Amino acid sequence: MATLKDVAKETGLTVSTVSRVLNNRGYISADARERVYEAMKRLNYQPNELARSLSKQTTNTIGVIVPHIDHPYFARLLSSLETAAYKSGYKLLLFNSGERDEKEDRYLEMCKGSRVAGIILCSGRVETQCFEGLGVPLVTVERFLESGTAAVECDNRQGGRLAAKHLLERGCRKVVYLGGENEENMPADDRALGFMEVCLREGLEFLDPGREKDAGLYASLDYHSYIEKILEAHPEIDGIFASSDVIAAQVIQICGKKGIRIPEQVKVVGFDDCGLASMTTPSITTIRQPVDEMAQLAVEMLIRANRNELVPSRTTLPVTLIRRETT
Repeated sequence: MATLKDVAKETGLTVSTVSRVLNNRGYISADARERVYEAMKRLNYQPNELARSLSKQTTNTIGVIVPHIDHPYFARLLSSLETAAYKSGYKLLLFNSGERDEKEDRYLEMCKGSRVAGIILCSGRVETQCFEGLGVPLVTVERFLESGTAAVECDNRQGGRLAAKHLLERGCRKVVYLGGENEENMPADDRALGFMEVCLREGLEFLDPGREKDAGLYASLDYHSYIEKILEAHPEIDGIFASSDVIAAQVIQICGKKGIRIPEQVKVVGFDDCGLASMTTPSITTIRQPVDEMAQLAVEMLIRANRNELVPSRTTLPVTLIRRETT
């Protein structure tokens, strides 16, 4: 069985350098890191993860908690997180909470037991007190916690402004915002605030859909009945801003069933720019989140914090409008 010394001899590097690569400590050049990984593969060298975790108190594993693994946005985010983690010599331990509090509490305990290097939280339901005494960095994506190490968000408010301005430019006069329901205050709530801000300033008639939906809609990701009620109650609507591409796609389905032509009668703007946005017919005009950049930043901040380096508590990245067929 190959040893650490065998890997060092194969690469021409010192044992300490190889050890730093495996433990992701200190500066390591890309060339040295690649040489070590190639030598490990040739020699079939397998690091003793248990021994390393006992000596370091942590592993090169990042715990990630998401509410919906099957949601296109979170699927894209997970892919980006995995890519960013792999490039830095880390791997992911994934937890799909399904928005159930008891699962998320248990997952946090499993993260502690697995000696993760840190946790990236992408869910809005975990209670703040759950993170007390966590002992590892906590980075949130699209959620802000006072007790967290760092938060990475997109500019949700600006996204709402861009959506309203675009619908106005496309001739809309009676618009509505269709959002997901969440029990916690989330950065995504600012999408509605930015949207209403422009509507009020520019004289756009903003229709309030009320609070007819419940939190169960977000859990099921099925908004069909909710959308249908809004369109039946307000047939005068000519512009819709959906807080996600998933909701926008369901708007397209309902409008097709009701014979409402998009974009001739109703124009639609979504949010996220996940793969779904370009696959519907018509394709969805949407606000693009810089998901790859957000994931890269989240991983970088977690690793830096794990090394006791200072990181900004809250970082907001810009969004852009991507125009497609729904407008």
